[in-house]
Amino acid sequence: MAKFSTIILAAGVGSRMKSHKPKVLHSICGKSMIARITEAALLVSDDVHIVLYHQKEFIEAHLRQYFGAKLEFITLHTQDCENFPGTGGALMDSGLASRGQMFRVKYPRTLVLNGDMPLISPESMRAIVTTNAPIVLSTITLENPSGYGRVVLESTSSHTPKVLKIVEEKDCNEQERDITLVNAGIYAFDTELLASTLPKLNNDNAQREYYLTDVIALAREDLAKESQVPLITAFYGDAREFMGVNSKSELAQAEAIRLQTLRQRAMDQGVIMRLPESIYLEEWVEFEGECEIENNVRICGISAIKHSHIKAGSVVEHSVIEHSDIGPMAHIRPHSHISHTHIGNFVETKSVHLDGVKAGHLSYLGDCEIGSGSNVGAGVITCNYDGKQKHRTIIGQNVFIGSDTQLVAPVEIESNSIIGAGSTITTNVKSGALALSRAKQTHIAGFFHRFFAKPQDSTH
Repeated sequence: MAKFSTIILAAGVGSRMKSHKPKVLHSICGKSMIARITEAALLVSDDVHIVLYHQKEFIEAHLRQYFGAKLEFITLHTQDCENFPGTGGALMDSGLASRGQMFRVKYPRTLVLNGDMPLISPESMRAIVTTNAPIVLSTITLENPSGYGRVVLESTSSHTPKVLKIVEEKDCNEQERDITLVNAGIYAFDTELLASTLPKLNNDNAQREYYLTDVIALAREDLAKESQVPLITAFYGDAREFMGVNSKSELAQAEAIRLQTLRQRAMDQGVIMRLPESIYLEEWVEFEGECEIENNVRICGISAIKHSHIKAGSVVEHSVIEHSDIGPMAHIRPHSHISHTHIGNFVETKSVHLDGVKAGHLSYLGDCEIGSGSNVGAGVITCNYDGKQKHRTIIGQNVFIGSDTQLVAPVEIESNSIIGAGSTITTNVKSGALALSRAKQTHIAGFFHRFFAKPQDSTH
């Protein structure tokens, strides 16, 4: 396998995202953009550097949760960002280059990525960096190239297209503005060439920034002086995979693309999906066996659905569902483990272990364990929070819990017992018992007619 270093640029403010959260921490299918591209990079490179500035503490802490000590972090200082703005400026004064050598990267080949390109695959990264040219530039063709730097080629007929220059949109003339081949923002460099060219960058442009793209033209001059063939090559990429995310609209587009992949992968594994375009899945969701997922279902976090049916409008979060049917309109909150169980409409669970249970409708089951053969009536709730801390409810096997019952935790209902409807249970119930806690029903004869009797008219 080719060895190369990787630099991920994630120092920008991301003002077009219009968010207090750093742009690269916005998530797609449950995983942040920066975590996605970093994870992909680590699959093909063992020398990954992250360049940070804006809210660097949050981004670094976030990535360390995922990847521990596998990354090198480079922090730009305030004066660096003011004196050397732009992508080229980030590399110029990041400490990566010094005295003409990239002394903080390990390998003679360097891949440069942007932290807001969450869909690029490890395979594409490897293909770009192993293309045989001193500089490789990723390009995509767009019907509407607005906002992108235009790529000017020496010749469009060559199988190995050579790049003449890249022109940022604000610096384009009319002819250049019509070009639809644009810079996707991913580069591969011979490390020595990049290090020697960076110090020559200037900010003589409309934005007054140091563009990394100017390295292309500068490198052409150096190669020409050395009488070498100017092999600065364009790598044609897929617009969907190479898209950059700079706004919440583009974030939604990228998530829609990733969702298509996740749904297709699930269906290829044998999952039945009803109206798949309405189903939301996150990255860590796993399926086993022939599952069925109905429309408007949302499955989040580290969840496993095994041989189960999730009905319309239900939500499953960070839970395991096995040989069960859920919903419609049920909410399975985190840390629920449900097996061989029927969960009906408008039932909510949290931190439960249910095995062979029926809970047909309108119940809240939180912080509890319920054994096989037990039936939970409509309106049953476990009162698990006393205002200071959570408590657990333990329910055995073959327990019948009548409708509209409150189980005030901590409490244990032993196997083969019955809770009468409308009860509030505050103490443990022994096996074989019937527990009731409701006021005795009374009847007052004739009360209806007295209550609704018409008052006498005082004028007669």
